[in-house]
Amino acid sequence: MRHLLLIASLLPTLATAEIYRWTDAQGRVHFGQRPVAGAEPVEVKPQVVERDAQTREREARSQRFYDARRDERQQAAGVAAEQREARAAECRDLRQRLEQIAEGYRYYREGADGERIYYSDEQTDAARRQLRTRIAERCG
Repeated sequence: MRHLLLIASLLPTLATAEIYRWTDAQGRVHFGQRPVAGAEPVEVKPQVVERDAQTREREARSQRFYDARRDERQQAAGVAAEQREARAAECRDLRQRLEQIAEGYRYYREGADGERIYYSDEQTDAARRQLRTRIAERCG
């Protein structure tokens, strides 16, 4: 398909180019783009390529396949970008939580009645270790 487009784009150039024909002293025929003494211009007609129905159908199938593959790649790239963004958001959250613990904030969870239940120093250290482990695993 690309070759046909290339040929089609070159046809106007070939149509405007002048070709000359001449015979040398030994009787050999030569062709060139520059006129020499005794050269006569040659008219070159471009060849029209007709494709049959099977060829057109094959080209259409190839184009549909190419379009489907391109769409799949674009969709996969979109999914990968969403996953990268989700992981970046998770890493920001984990780092923020670790930073809050490191700054001396009291670490707590809410009980069933909505009351804050504060962690002991050992539980806070365990939470720090757990956050560092998750950051190392998920964020590199």
